Amino acid sequence: MSGAGERDESSVPDEEWERFLRESVAGVAGAPVEPSARARQVERRLREQPGQPEGWRTYSPARPRRRKGWYVAGLVAVAALLAVALFPQQVFGWFGGDGGGQDGAPLAAESETPREAPAAERGLPPTLDEPFRGSPAARWADGAAGITVPPARATGWMDAAQVERALRQSRDFLVAAGLDSRVLRGERPTKAIALLNPHQKDVQEYLRTALSSKKPTPRTDPLLLFSRFRPEQSRLVGDVVKTRGRLTYREGDKGAVEVTADVTFVYPVTPADGGGRDSEVVRTIVRREVVMSWDDPAKVIIEPGTVSLVSYALDMVNGGCSAPTGYFVPPFGTADEQPTDKDRRVDPYDRSKPVDTTGGTTATDANCATATRS
Repeated sequence: MSGAGERDESSVPDEEWERFLRESVAGVAGAPVEPSARARQVERRLREQPGQPEGWRTYSPARPRRRKGWYVAGLVAVAALLAVALFPQQVFGWFGGDGGGQDGAPLAAESETPREAPAAERGLPPTLDEPFRGSPAARWADGAAGITVPPARATGWMDAAQVERALRQSRDFLVAAGLDSRVLRGERPTKAIALLNPHQKDVQEYLRTALSSKKPTPRTDPLLLFSRFRPEQSRLVGDVVKTRGRLTYREGDKGAVEVTADVTFVYPVTPADGGGRDSEVVRTIVRREVVMSWDDPAKVIIEPGTVSLVSYALDMVNGGCSAPTGYFVPPFGTADEQPTDKDRRVDPYDRSKPVDTTGGTTATDANCATATRS
């Protein structure tokens, strides 16, 4: 150890020390620089926290999280919507609901011919409180609301406004013939008759015979146009009749506007003599196809505001299979006296097929087809 005031042999020589001081003051390039306080802090932090440093003026954005769950859920939702759009009946059937619950979502109005029958429902019987339970009709509209009227456009001899009026009056005829409460109780269909061309001789003859004869024939049965029940035999459950169908139109003969109505009516009925809360409920299901011609008065003898009938056809279930009586005859208690044909099976809710004009389930059949459901 050296004595006080003496330099160690390893110390920098005096000449070098003096040169260092001069160069430091003069700012000679390459001269060592005393580190700043900031630099010393950084150096100390690096020694204490080894690893790749992050610049003190830099910013690294957070990496976005990959939400795989939301992506998959989105694809599933799109696929579900597509399935509902393409195959609505099957999709509703997947969920096992009775389809006839009173809280079922109403169906959209029918705008085209269905591609298939409604999905099968659970076999829940109708009741006085829920007369449409277990039936596709539970989700149908009430009364006239279930009859779709298309947009009007100029056709034949009519402009758009006249076509719109003809379509509205065509629906009025269906309402007066199949929904009027007085007609349903067996009274004369006065409003419906008032809309028919009084100069159409064959139709007027049919009306006179059908509504006056106590023993109508298959050709003069009033049920071909009008829905009627004997008030002493049966009565409607509530005041709602479910309907589903639509009107279409085209130009007919002599420039007429020809309107075709294809509508299914579902009437819940119970015995007129009652039976308390356990009274039996039967659904009489009627599908009508009526073709009406709004003729040009310049070419056809017709009264303003009336329509000529081109044709009318009927399919029905639970309305009677015996000889025509002029009224629907619901099979309360037991099956109708007339046997059904087990080899002919029909779904009364299937609107994808044309109305059967060959007599599959008509009121005048000698042997009704067997309905697969009601």
